[in-house]
Amino acid sequence: MTAPQPGTDDAAGAAPKAGRKEWIALGVLLLPVLLVSMDLTVLYFAIPSISTDLQPSGDQQLWMIDVYGFVLAGLLITMGALGDRIGRRRLLLLGALVFGLGSLLAAFASNAEMVIVARALQGVGGATLMPSTLALIRNLFHDQTQRRTAVAVWSTGMAAGAALGPVVSGALLNWFWWGSVFIINVPVMVLLLVLGPLLLPEFRAHLAGRFDLLSALLSLAAVLPVIYGFKKIAIDGFDLVPVAAVLVGLAVAPLFVRRQFRVEQPMIDVELLRNRVFGASVLTNTLASFILVGYSLFSTQYLQNVLGMSALKAALWTIPGTIAVGAAVPVATVLVRTIRPAYIIGTGFSIATFALLMLTRVPASDGLAYMLVGIIALAVGLTPVLTLVTEMVVGQAPPERAGSASALLQTGQEFGGAMGIAVLGTIGAAAYRGSSALDAPAGVPQQALDPARETIG
Repeated sequence: MTAPQPGTDDAAGAAPKAGRKEWIALGVLLLPVLLVSMDLTVLYFAIPSISTDLQPSGDQQLWMIDVYGFVLAGLLITMGALGDRIGRRRLLLLGALVFGLGSLLAAFASNAEMVIVARALQGVGGATLMPSTLALIRNLFHDQTQRRTAVAVWSTGMAAGAALGPVVSGALLNWFWWGSVFIINVPVMVLLLVLGPLLLPEFRAHLAGRFDLLSALLSLAAVLPVIYGFKKIAIDGFDLVPVAAVLVGLAVAPLFVRRQFRVEQPMIDVELLRNRVFGASVLTNTLASFILVGYSLFSTQYLQNVLGMSALKAALWTIPGTIAVGAAVPVATVLVRTIRPAYIIGTGFSIATFALLMLTRVPASDGLAYMLVGIIALAVGLTPVLTLVTEMVVGQAPPERAGSASALLQTGQEFGGAMGIAVLGTIGAAAYRGSSALDAPAGVPQQALDPARETIG
């Protein structure tokens, strides 16, 4: 008789069912998920007000926006492994404290440097919160059907947070000062610090061994330069510095993997690296993130620069896509009980392909309805993919390695988003500059053509 595979039930009803306390605990875990994903986009509206008050330089303004995502992405693997060793609930609560302190510092910052430091602190906190929440779901929900539902709720929270970030920040800035977009995080983190010890179980891997500092440094050296390089390429093009950064990160990555096979207690379970289901799930998740983040770059420009919407109005028009996410995820969790996940994932990518082809035909004017149908179709296609591969990663990982496995998944997601912006952004910019519509449009003076060819804005 063969042993059951990780993440599957060895017999019907063999895994213990989660009760009311576990589902309430899932609600507590959604608090940091919503805030961490919101803070990736919350500065979209606040930057003009911050710039007026603090007068940052151009580079400082870019670092205010980007340092949060850089630090978060770079520390995910390290924090996932650390949580497996010191306890996931403990790391979650430490992360909530750091995230709250960073938010408080950002809200009352008196200069640009303070905002950058505060955003970096938020990134450290976010890197502890994300893998901890997903790993704790692995500990709370042992039954595969219930775990799929829990992961679906987690995925919906992630998508909702990213979509609501601009909306919430726009609403707050209509009534309060720019620090309100940060101060709103503080009471939520306090609530997490109060409810976490009461409702969340503690879990640590007793055999995880000592924390390998060299592996942590190698993971940082592999992830940070690649994320930085891709984002800079999207802004500045293929300059020497960002290209060199990407090459350095790609060169260090094999050294990190090699060390995981050699050390006695690796940060990442080497068996997961050999697991085809795990590897395919991470790759699929990266590809889906590549598509979603890349398309959002163009949809935002279309709504604001072509249709002339304000940032808040454009953000509000993305809400139908979030509603579609909330509807599609439960359907996928029901279908997967009778249909193989591979078929659902293949269907999801097919729907996404149709949506992307449709979005290539959006007219230059009066295309809002066309755009909305494409956005909703893309959300319906890719959101179930993200949910199912997330559950497959969590299910494949042994409970004692769920933190590092979750961190690998989310690091791949960050890579996918950065590459989506860089690769698709570069292709889009090249297509725009090569458009025949820019040759000699009627009524446009010749001296205005050169700057017009640079960007849509």
